[in-house]
Amino acid sequence: MADLNRPVDTGSFLEEPKKMTDMINVLTILTFIGCGLGIIGSFWTFAKAKSTYETLSSTNLDQMPDFVKKLSGGDILESARKSYELRVPILLLTLIACGLCLAGAIQMRKLKKSGFTIYTIGELLPIIFTVVLMGSSATGLGAIFGYCIAILFVVLYATQLKYLK
Repeated sequence: MADLNRPVDTGSFLEEPKKMTDMINVLTILTFIGCGLGIIGSFWTFAKAKSTYETLSSTNLDQMPDFVKKLSGGDILESARKSYELRVPILLLTLIACGLCLAGAIQMRKLKKSGFTIYTIGELLPIIFTVVLMGSSATGLGAIFGYCIAILFVVLYATQLKYLK
């Protein structure tokens, strides 16, 4: 039979549980969408790497507009060749990074501060390895735009650290 004389802990009962902020909610939803698109895109890039390289090899790249060349970081053919040669490591790295970002976002939805570290590693790891593997091919305007988005999300999540435990 239950002990009716047992004291009740009212301290934790009266405390309002921490709630996820609207900012964390929005950021994690955007992260889930971005990771989904990243995973789909990585498989698409992996599957199309050879045909992209072959198409660019047979195209007269001198007739391309300058803005297209700037978006790619200069030598488009060299970038496509490296992407084709390194397609397996790029695929694996992208999948690992998306997995880390997803795991970190899930942890932050649970208000765990450790999720921020996991998420940050997932965002910065591809930037570092892409620059190392691809060299100057990873410095086009398109790549720099992607790096800025990743850093922006890390900064936005960092503003929410005070709400995580």
